[in-house]
Amino acid sequence: MTNPLIGMPQGAEWLVILAIVVLVFGAAKLPDLARGTGQALRIFKSETKGLKDDEAEDEATPGRNDIATPPAELPGSSVEDSPSVTDRQPDTRNG
Repeated sequence: MTNPLIGMPQGAEWLVILAIVVLVFGAAKLPDLARGTGQALRIFKSETKGLKDDEAEDEATPGRNDIATPPAELPGSSVEDSPSVTDRQPDTRNG
């Protein structure tokens, strides 16, 4: 059972709401208010679409992980050619 006192405004109620909005914000500010609301909705819509696209992309790439993979070995180089931790010079700074 629905309550007749709670619901969407009908015809005359919209006019009263519009009159109150004009009194509160002033007629000169209404275009700026509408423009700002439109921009906020546009940004919100694009961000939610971007999130949905990111989710779809993550689901479409199975086996993908966020762990960085080591770079591929260059031709002509080997592990013996690369410097190791023990080859570093000691820190001789005072302090």
